Amino acid sequence: MVSGFDLSAGQARRIALAAQGLATTRPSGAPTIGRLRRMVDTLGVLQIDSVNVLARTHYLPGFSRLGDYPREALEREAWGKRPSLFEYWGHEASFLPVASQPLFRWRMARARAGETWGGLASFGRERRDFIDAVLARIEREGPVTGGDFADGPRVAGWWNWSNGKRALEWLFWAGLITTKTRRGFERVYDLTERVIPPSIVATATPTEAEAHRALLRIAGRAMGVATEGDLRDYFRMPVTQTRARLAELVEAGEFLPVKVQSWDRPAFLAAKVAVPRRADARALLSPFDNLIWRRERAERLFNTRIRLEIYTPAHKREHGYYVLPFLMGETIAARVDLKADRQAGVLRVQAAHLEPGAAADATADALATELALLALWLQLKGVTVVQRGNLAPTLQSAINAVA
Repeated sequence: MVSGFDLSAGQARRIALAAQGLATTRPSGAPTIGRLRRMVDTLGVLQIDSVNVLARTHYLPGFSRLGDYPREALEREAWGKRPSLFEYWGHEASFLPVASQPLFRWRMARARAGETWGGLASFGRERRDFIDAVLARIEREGPVTGGDFADGPRVAGWWNWSNGKRALEWLFWAGLITTKTRRGFERVYDLTERVIPPSIVATATPTEAEAHRALLRIAGRAMGVATEGDLRDYFRMPVTQTRARLAELVEAGEFLPVKVQSWDRPAFLAAKVAVPRRADARALLSPFDNLIWRRERAERLFNTRIRLEIYTPAHKREHGYYVLPFLMGETIAARVDLKADRQAGVLRVQAAHLEPGAAADATADALATELALLALWLQLKGVTVVQRGNLAPTLQSAINAVA
């Protein structure tokens, strides 16, 4: 157990890795559904993203923590006959355990009151009759997609949404409909009560304060040690209410105020957390992985800047387009820009960069093994390395050795 109220940077890092299920090597044996469910329960949320240059990000945390699990298993948990997950705005668009659905009803109620994202709030006020007609159609006819309400030829991008798609997204924010399944990556919507298990639908709705305390507990468990801003960001919670609820949880002894070496702001430690003596991680991390999605927290933990470069012009990118940090031990040892070349059947390492202070040979050997496992999981035939980045030559030799 932690004694006192000061933590070294290393202790904080190991606590964070353990909380995320990344402090030890993966358990042996084929990943089971039970382990997949426990992983999602531990994390509390999986971010969803459409970028498919490697694999869509919601699949990748499972690979990072479990290894060669079947992606279809996650799809069944989300969209099967007895789903254990549901889609909603958790961090961003997210998979969340169905048991958490009542904890987000405050956000759904706020959406119905007009507090929705972007232009949806004004759309909800101005076109409520139209929205109600869309909802009535779903009640009568069953699941629909945005394409069922297209005003004309479909054009990609949220700014090109039809009015029907806007109505569906307003209803989704409001919790009146949810994702029943997906076709490709397109949501298929149905009434929430026809998707969420009846036992969850019948669960009493907590007060907003109760829900905020519960979400802070989940965030605290998933991060181990975190600042108030980190905890708030995990589920994108409101500032004033988060501060008030966190103070209550500190008063109740569920969080301990701590000072972390080199952190420039106060931190909070989830109660009963142990400090691992070491961390022996081996994991490629999605750019949207829970461990690193808050960039300032990632920089505090690993003393390195992790930047999402997808939207950066190609000539200004430092590490590449879809870059996965490689976690080795308890440090970020390298970064690799990866692409699943499905036509050629290979995993392409578009660039490989060694982090300052990391040992090239040891890092390349561990990374080569991880990349071979990733290629196998993606049903690709092998790994090829583009000679870009200071680790690329050493990595190529290591891959040749494990091929």
